[in-house]
Amino acid sequence: MDLGIIIYSQTGNTRYVAGKLKEKLEAEGHRAEIEEIKISGSTPAQAGKFEITDAPAPDGYDAVIFGSPVQAFSLNPVMKAYLAQLPSLENKKVACFVTKQLPLVQTGGTGAVARMKKECESRGAAVLGTEIVVWSKSKRDRSVNKCVEELSRLF
Repeated sequence: MDLGIIIYSQTGNTRYVAGKLKEKLEAEGHRAEIEEIKISGSTPAQAGKFEITDAPAPDGYDAVIFGSPVQAFSLNPVMKAYLAQLPSLENKKVACFVTKQLPLVQTGGTGAVARMKKECESRGAAVLGTEIVVWSKSKRDRSVNKCVEELSRLF
């Protein structure tokens, strides 16, 4: 299967998870490519204070995994803007993950991943699964491994 991993990574944490996911998917015989959403403007991104300069197209893939950090207890504004401008994802298989620092998933993680899922489904995607990666030092390795295992299992 040809998989696109489309991410926005502000500090490198989301990029790291995407890299581990790519390794796992390729080890299972898939072709996987990481594409990053690029912006110009303020960082950390604030709504209305950035412009998307590179918006990867998901249509060239059999399935897509979207990844984003949580910011201010919500989905990062860059991923919000990117998903809002996407055309139809009709019949596209999709999975989503978010990365976050605070150890409880309820501190932004559940809302952020639910927002991603809703945006994808509103464009016709079949969302196969979602994951939340807690980046706090004590939970990091276990959380990254769980995300990689769960999402790779979907394809």
